[in-house]
Amino acid sequence: MSEKTKKIAYWFFTLWLSLGMVSTAIVQLMKLPEEVEKINQLGYPTYFLTLLGIWKLLGVVAVLSPKYLLLKEWAYAGFFFAMSGAAFSHIVSRHALGEIFPSLLLLALTVISWYLRPANRRI
Repeated sequence: MSEKTKKIAYWFFTLWLSLGMVSTAIVQLMKLPEEVEKINQLGYPTYFLTLLGIWKLLGVVAVLSPKYLLLKEWAYAGFFFAMSGAAFSHIVSRHALGEIFPSLLLLALTVISWYLRPANRRI
């Protein structure tokens, strides 16, 4: 893969990841009734939505920022743990694939974005 192709792929997947994280963060921060019901069904308290929403927004800022490389690594790690934890929670709760898929998609986007990040965005 050429450097130009890799850079385009990085930005494609990173922007898709960022859009997914921001949109889910907004829904979580709004505490829509279906989100509250979902998080409670998984066994988590409602206030967890606020925590996740804020962390996701801060993580997107870190990932998109050209500086703060260590913070960027922490954001990717946070996305990985949050999305793998969400997928696992849905699986353990025996939810349908449709409920599990969004977490798996964001998990895959996290890994791809992290893997493709340019040298100037690595520690």
